[in-house]
Amino acid sequence: MTSDIMDKDINSNRRTAMKRLLTVAALLAAGSLIAMQGAAADDAALIKSAESAAPAAVASGAAVYAMDEKGNMRTLREGKTGFWCMPDNPASLGPDPMCGDANSMEWAMAWLQKKEPPKGKVGFMYMLSGGTDGSNTDPYATKPEAGNNWIETGPHVMIVNAMDMMNGYPTDAKPDTSKPYVMWPGTPYAHLMIPVK
Repeated sequence: MTSDIMDKDINSNRRTAMKRLLTVAALLAAGSLIAMQGAAADDAALIKSAESAAPAAVASGAAVYAMDEKGNMRTLREGKTGFWCMPDNPASLGPDPMCGDANSMEWAMAWLQKKEPPKGKVGFMYMLSGGTDGSNTDPYATKPEAGNNWIETGPHVMIVNAMDMMNGYPTDAKPDTSKPYVMWPGTPYAHLMIPVK
């Protein structure tokens, strides 16, 4: 009799333990699913932000990349056209999603890595989503400070890595941003800014 009672207690404890285990497993699975859905929603928002930088005909087939908090590039979508797009960087002061061709990616990577841009590769970039703020003289400024010539620009396109082709365009530290001008003049990353509105 005592043995039967003990067996029932053991079986009851096993069933209780199994129910708890299944409950924990279900909660973990649900949490993973929610996290994956949240990541997919976040990625969809990043892709939408990135696509806002260029005309739909360019952005819809472009590869989409995003930087993580450590500065590593992550692919959100593979491309079909040779163009790429990146979403707005929430850490920057203004909107800055951008799209460009393969040559402009090489130029941008050289700028980010503080290396010499590739020779003979003129690139084209779009930044059509609205105003973008930056220093016109310091390629690595992150906020307005005395002497760094912070400017505000609206929607524009850029021609990068075309040093010999920018002669005659204004190179003022504080340019009229309603007209084409050279940003970061006198640096290896000087490029032509062309407002579109």
